[in-house]
Amino acid sequence: MADLDLHDLADRLAIRRLVEDYARAADRVDGPAAGACFTDDGVLRICNRGQAEPARVRNGPEEVATAFAGLGRYDVTMHVVANHYVELDGDEGTGETYCLAHHIHDADDGSGKLDYVMAIRYLDRYRRTAAGWKLAERELQVEFTEDRPVTGP
Repeated sequence: MADLDLHDLADRLAIRRLVEDYARAADRVDGPAAGACFTDDGVLRICNRGQAEPARVRNGPEEVATAFAGLGRYDVTMHVVANHYVELDGDEGTGETYCLAHHIHDADDGSGKLDYVMAIRYLDRYRRTAAGWKLAERELQVEFTEDRPVTGP
């Protein structure tokens, strides 16, 4: 990373906060908060590994907000945001973020609780707006999934 100035660092922190706000909205099943992370013309594409076309596409904050209703079927979720790489070019940027998304649910056979873990890679395009940095595009790529038994409360 070459010669970062305070404005660059502030932009990077704001974008990291945006990524975290999106994860927090998912864990609270707060579609409007998730939608607010996007520009008015923002796009969310949900993709599965090995498939050429997205499984789902949501255009604009209102449609993005609808993508979160399905998370309500889980007892709890926890989106753990990890690696976050950003390239900035003025008021635009691109990024890649890794996430492990945990979804606690009842096992189909009634044997207890399972944690449906999704290993996600977000490929993002960011844009600075009057309201701050927003997602202009987010491609959610599911790299792999697994069900793990849950112990504890």
